Amino acid sequence: MTVITDAARLPAIETHALSKRYGDVVAAGPLAFSVVAHRVTGFVGRNGAGKTTTIKMLLGMIAATSGSGRVLGRRIDDPEASLAIRRHVAYVGEDKGLYAYMTVGELIRFTRAFYDDWHPALERRLLAQYELPIDRKVKALSKGTRTKLALLLALARRPQLLILDEPTDGLDPVAIEQLLQELAGRSGDGTTIFFSSHQLGDVERIADDIVMIDRGAIVLETSLDDLRAHYRVVTVGFTTPPDEKAFGMPGVLGVRVAGRQAQILASGNADAIVRRAHSLGATSVQISNATLREVFLDRAGGAAAVR
Repeated sequence: MTVITDAARLPAIETHALSKRYGDVVAAGPLAFSVVAHRVTGFVGRNGAGKTTTIKMLLGMIAATSGSGRVLGRRIDDPEASLAIRRHVAYVGEDKGLYAYMTVGELIRFTRAFYDDWHPALERRLLAQYELPIDRKVKALSKGTRTKLALLLALARRPQLLILDEPTDGLDPVAIEQLLQELAGRSGDGTTIFFSSHQLGDVERIADDIVMIDRGAIVLETSLDDLRAHYRVVTVGFTTPPDEKAFGMPGVLGVRVAGRQAQILASGNADAIVRRAHSLGATSVQISNATLREVFLDRAGGAAAVR
């Protein structure tokens, strides 16, 4: 029988009014969200929404202006605790910062020496899988190959928490599929995964939970199971262009009108929305489960940012 300790019940990440300002500019916050341990959480938002700033605050790479946060039960504003956090977290940053003057092999050996949770067998498997040129200088690698190397340095460990910032950037479809399978396997082994991505289809494939950020603020925090169970898109056709204000009612999160069609995103009350549509003379009504992309377009307003 598996014994669940009190530590295992704690959120892997939790924040309370966490904020970062640069002068009068709010980069992120105030943020209040939590990441459930032993699950995969997708952190989604437009470019500049505050994802990378948030991650860097969590890891102690930049200091928060106000508020508080904990990672693996440790305070992020305590220097000693922050050092302990980084010992138990594997991180791949958006910039994939690596020592350019080293060879691939030198960088792997250098990184390996710092971590007790390094697994040589994982290192060998990932080296072969990613086809990394062991003797080539990092500065001579392509963008995609640098991403693979950064991923190897994180995935060759067995950390409590994996934090990945745009981990598929520069990867080809085969490498993306390999990474998604790897992350799904790690989650099955009990590793907590928190990753940011613009690739909403990838997020929807492997995430258990979603934290959505826009303009530095959390606009949605839910499980994908809840999103699939409760969020609906009601598409309504009319003979003339409809008035979106006519659907201002409980459960409606957003209305988009294009010509003679209205697309309504709802978190409930779908039957009442259908009745309202028929009372307005709708010629067609269709209800479908909302996708993460549809919810993102409404809550984050980022049609141009979704790929």
